[in-house]
Amino acid sequence: MSKRIDAIGEASRSPRRQRLARRFLTAEDGAVAVIAAVAFPVLVGAMGLGVETGYWYLEKRKLQHAADVSAYAAAVRHRAGDQQSALETAARRVAGGSGFSPGGLTVSTAPGSAGGSNKVTVELTETHPRMFSSVFGTGTITMKARAVAQVTGGSKACVLALSNSASGAVTVTGSTEVLLSGCSVVSNSNAADAFLMKNGSALMSTDCVYTVGEAVTTTGLTLTGCSKPVQQVPPTPDPFASVAEPDKLHIQQLPCRDLTYVSNSTYVFDRLASGFEAIRFCGGVDIKGTITLKPGLYIIDGGELTITAGAKLTGEGVTFFFTNSAAANLLGNADIDLSAPTGGPFAGLLFFSSRQSAGVLHKITGNSESTLVGNLYAPTGKIDFTGNSTVSGGCTQIIADQVTFTGNSTMETCASPTEEILVGRTVSLIE
Repeated sequence: MSKRIDAIGEASRSPRRQRLARRFLTAEDGAVAVIAAVAFPVLVGAMGLGVETGYWYLEKRKLQHAADVSAYAAAVRHRAGDQQSALETAARRVAGGSGFSPGGLTVSTAPGSAGGSNKVTVELTETHPRMFSSVFGTGTITMKARAVAQVTGGSKACVLALSNSASGAVTVTGSTEVLLSGCSVVSNSNAADAFLMKNGSALMSTDCVYTVGEAVTTTGLTLTGCSKPVQQVPPTPDPFASVAEPDKLHIQQLPCRDLTYVSNSTYVFDRLASGFEAIRFCGGVDIKGTITLKPGLYIIDGGELTITAGAKLTGEGVTFFFTNSAAANLLGNADIDLSAPTGGPFAGLLFFSSRQSAGVLHKITGNSESTLVGNLYAPTGKIDFTGNSTVSGGCTQIIADQVTFTGNSTMETCASPTEEILVGRTVSLIE
């Protein structure tokens, strides 16, 4: 009997086992788990790489923005005449403010294709540690960005007052008549009267007037290149800021010469320690009679260079260097025909007043019928055109701390063929 029951139980359990086996063989839950176990790491990896790629793209955009704004900032400083170190400082400061991490930064300058233009290039380099991608590779992520800004345009100027705060840094007054041909007037002063015209009889004709501050004018101002003075412009750099002065100790080693020395056409130059030829006049010199100067450097060490009535002074390729508070004083009916050198360390400089001689006044007055070709350069001094002076027939530029036109002076001038003074220049990103 018991054997029969066992046989029946065994028979009843056999179909159950079969059903369980069939259910196990047809179940999908196990397959999904296996597939998920294999696929999930790949899926998570792809998502991680995607997120990291997007992050690096965003960081690259930020780095390019930092390069753009730092190149623009460096170009603005380049337009202002700053040296390489100042360009790099400006670029690094602006780039850091835009999120640039400490890394590689280079600034380079080069002439542009347009006349008077310059290009400033900034290149930034950053390195970052990997994130999820470190599972698949080693090392860091290196990013680079490059931007180029260009300084272009600008109007040529032939009168530049360098003072950054003087009232009437450029003054036109009295019964003066100033005719500036093909060039503008610039005042770097931030004063409310950086350019000042007063007295109704004063006349000036020029392309335009540019001021860092503001301009006070009269109906005697004629502008041929703009409708009104352009105010609150960036300062215009000193075009001769990089020209080195003769060393004062070397000057003192030269013998003191007198006028009779250069009256003889066979005179020879002395030499500075640098090897440059020069002649030194101590305590000033008063030009009388007729003198023709050879090309070279003439040092006025103290006193005044005076050219009196009836004198005739001519010379090509000459530079007068004023030191020890020496000054120029052109008086009377003198006949002056001078031109600056076109090459060498003092190219373009006809008068060069030492930067150590602050406040020295140089005067062109009387009734001088003069041809002055070159630059009258007194970066810390003043230049006055006064009396009945006339300067005509040449290309004269005036660069001084302050410039005044007064009396009954007439000055016809044009932009210098040597160092150009450019004002109103623009900065733009080009790459």
